[in-house]
Amino acid sequence: MRIMHVALGGCLSAPPVPYGLTEDTGGHIAYILGAATAQGRRPEIEAIDIVTRRFDDPALGARYAEPTERVSDKVTIRRLATNNDAYLEKDALEAELPALTDAFLDAIAAGPRPDVLHAHFADAAVLCRAASERFGIPWLYTPHSLGAEKQEPDPHAALARRIARERVAIAGADGIVVSSRDEAERQVSRMCPSAEGRIHRLNPGRTQPVCTDPARARRLVAPFLRDAEKPIVLAIARPVEKKNLSGLLKAYARSPALREAANLVIVAGVRQGLTGNSQQADAVYARLFDLVDRHDLWGRVALPRAHVPEDIPSLYALAARGGVFANPAFHEPFGLTVVEAAQAGVPIVATREGGPQDILRELGRGDLVAPDDTSGIAAALLSALSGRETPHRRAQMRDRAEAAFNWDSWADRSAAICASLAAPHTVPEAPYRILVSDIDGTLTGSRGGARAFGRYRETAGQALLFAVATGRSVSEARGVLHDWDLPMPDVFITSVGTEIWRHSGNGRLALDEGYADRIREGWCARTVAAHLEDTDLAPQASYEQRAFKLSYTGTAGQARSAELALRQAGLAARVIHSHGTMIDVIPERAGKWAAARHVAGDAGLGPEDIICAGDSGNDTDMLSLCPRSILPSNAHAELAGLRNAGILRTSRPYGDGVVEGLERFGAIPAPNYLEAAE
Repeated sequence: MRIMHVALGGCLSAPPVPYGLTEDTGGHIAYILGAATAQGRRPEIEAIDIVTRRFDDPALGARYAEPTERVSDKVTIRRLATNNDAYLEKDALEAELPALTDAFLDAIAAGPRPDVLHAHFADAAVLCRAASERFGIPWLYTPHSLGAEKQEPDPHAALARRIARERVAIAGADGIVVSSRDEAERQVSRMCPSAEGRIHRLNPGRTQPVCTDPARARRLVAPFLRDAEKPIVLAIARPVEKKNLSGLLKAYARSPALREAANLVIVAGVRQGLTGNSQQADAVYARLFDLVDRHDLWGRVALPRAHVPEDIPSLYALAARGGVFANPAFHEPFGLTVVEAAQAGVPIVATREGGPQDILRELGRGDLVAPDDTSGIAAALLSALSGRETPHRRAQMRDRAEAAFNWDSWADRSAAICASLAAPHTVPEAPYRILVSDIDGTLTGSRGGARAFGRYRETAGQALLFAVATGRSVSEARGVLHDWDLPMPDVFITSVGTEIWRHSGNGRLALDEGYADRIREGWCARTVAAHLEDTDLAPQASYEQRAFKLSYTGTAGQARSAELALRQAGLAARVIHSHGTMIDVIPERAGKWAAARHVAGDAGLGPEDIICAGDSGNDTDMLSLCPRSILPSNAHAELAGLRNAGILRTSRPYGDGVVEGLERFGAIPAPNYLEAAE
């Protein structure tokens, strides 16, 4: 397989990359290089091309005028030339898109032709869309940073055109690859609701090597600091307003305790001086230096003018010695620097807006802050500096970060996505039975159990229609199934039985609008939410809120109180409590059992032909109503009182328990696929 990445902005080169050399030379380049290099290590990959724009600017370096540049044995950077050879900032690229498109189409026609295209940003998507239309090549799209998130009520003309290009890219791509749940379930879905069945969320990895020697960093920052032995608060970001570096400096300036506890080190790109950079960078630098001067912070704040790539890992090593990493951005699409800091063992304080929510949840460590709350930022930094993160806890965070965020895992999932673009999923046309199974703790939990279920599903073939029923969103469900090497379901029942997703083409899923219409009657999410505002329920993250699902945290007692409040208001809704603290409020007509019956009916089956499997409170309705229900031995205690003559409580846990139940129910004639439980 040949894969071609396309990214037009910034100074894209083989490592070491001078991040911050220009306003657009940032994290997306680290992403592309990390992804492509990992893909190139896979045996089925013949070649990876990274297509970017060729320019000739002596101030930036001669390498960007070279037509090709080798990254590794299989990875090559190829630069498109047009009549304009000047370096162009992101907004100025728009005028070059027609010429770049022509050059791109000529390059593909000259061959060798890629099997899959992957566009990074909407300007590259213009090229990939044109190539797909001419040559029939499937293409993926990664937005990285959407213009609609700039929070401008009246966007200027250039931004409005960028947002329009992003909408076209999202609507037209065969698959959309993002890094955070906020991107997958809020940002992209808000721009194009029909795109959700094509969204894939993949954790990216780290491109910076881990370093344990802070010597380089000490030499870099020592000239700025009066007491260079103090721990540091470290921030690394491009000099753009949205990174909120001035907010971090204000938080530091206004907290005497924080100033006493640590020095502040801000690495904000590579500047020519206080002027002579881009207009936005000049404004950011002027604001930072003005704040240092106004608050008499000379000797406490380091703002290096320049750095080399090797300095960054050393800075993380310095911060790991009693310091903390800060990302106070107004909105962070993902946060690669947060991952890099975590993998170096540095405590994290990061914005609650965007991707860091996902990262810190995976790590189980770190603090989220409101980017406009300077006192809250200062308090979180002081807490992190207090020594609460012991060496053991830092090591745990480092290990979790290494496991959760690595490019080889990204490349493995990406390979499956690329394969799905060329291989349609075959759904049984006349199944004998339908299995509707929860995922987490039912099919997952034991690798051996997952393998046993996979073998059972393969042998069952067309006799068994397989549906998953989960509280997760469809993009998250896809991810966990891949992580556990579980078979692709024929139908996805997601968001606690409020959405049904069906295969609609190569790699695509489409929402079952008929089911949505059925459960919509009598439901108004805004009205339900308003009546729950006076309760003690705490809303979950914004991306957990769906058209037919409102999600909160609270106790079983609070769930009962919420149910009573809605009943007294005459609102038709169901309140589901699970996993001790999770509360979902959904339409009265929705739920996993309602969705299971809908799917069965469309397949020509009745309730008596359904087998359900689950392990927690949000499976209660289908387990209590299904004539054949499987309760694996690891099921939560909240299901202990479940009453249904059709329930089979298995002797085995997880996937092994599901297979045991299927065999005992005689779902299909099949040999014994159980492995010893792990």
